[in-house]
Amino acid sequence: MAAQRPNRLNKVIAGLAAGRHVFASFAPAEPAAAIESSTTGYDALVFEMEHKPWDATALRDSLQYLLNRRQIFTSDDLAPALTPLVRIPANGGEKAQWHAKQVLDLGAFGVVWPHISTVAEARNAVAACRYPSLPGEPRHDPAGLRGDSPAAAARYWGLTNQEYYARSDAWPLDPDGEILVALMIEDQLGVENLPRILDEVPGVGLVIVGEGDMSQELGIPRQYDHPRMAESKRRVLDACQARGVAVGHPHVTADNVKQVLDDGYRFLMSAPVRSYPGLDLGRSLTGRT
Repeated sequence: MAAQRPNRLNKVIAGLAAGRHVFASFAPAEPAAAIESSTTGYDALVFEMEHKPWDATALRDSLQYLLNRRQIFTSDDLAPALTPLVRIPANGGEKAQWHAKQVLDLGAFGVVWPHISTVAEARNAVAACRYPSLPGEPRHDPAGLRGDSPAAAARYWGLTNQEYYARSDAWPLDPDGEILVALMIEDQLGVENLPRILDEVPGVGLVIVGEGDMSQELGIPRQYDHPRMAESKRRVLDACQARGVAVGHPHVTADNVKQVLDDGYRFLMSAPVRSYPGLDLGRSLTGRT
């Protein structure tokens, strides 16, 4: 009898592996933001530490505040309701292995790597999220670079250290892996190299189009519907879809979500919008606009 695959802990991987759409949002690594996000209907939360401060202590606290005791009590498995990922600050060319090591050691289920433009940068991104193994071992390449300190992450995942080792590899390189390596393609060099990246670097689980920086390089800042942007995004989608890799869209709104779905994006990131119905109605009833 074949061994039964354990229940997924990473809801993003579970969704992508099943061919479903996954919904996510960004938030700063702050406990208040984590609490606010914890009861939303998102599948994942990306703690934003590229353009927000790099604060490992705040990230540690935010990961804890993201957990919901009621959800844990009523759930029949260990998977958190909202999968925490982290976008690290350094560009791909800066290597940033220590950033990946620290967020994974705190318990993050994946790393979003900004500004990946070359095969070497992509290989480093995957390698930094994996533990080392000897040449000749199964799934050795890309050779892991992550240092060994699993205790906090294992506790956060609800596993023993040995169980954590068995499940903390990069998916889909390891079909049972729970670590998601997401690459952001944000310039024309990255667009050109993406087919080679996906062909030569196993373990890339998600590609996200970096619309903001890509539009800057093209000389059309934040003109996301410009024909040059549309062409670049189409090339990313085509390269990924031909190889079965999901693509993420970072700016999903009520106005563009249908088009985003029609285009083929499967990781949809939308900003949470606060509403103040009592205030709005009160201002309207009192003649204030």
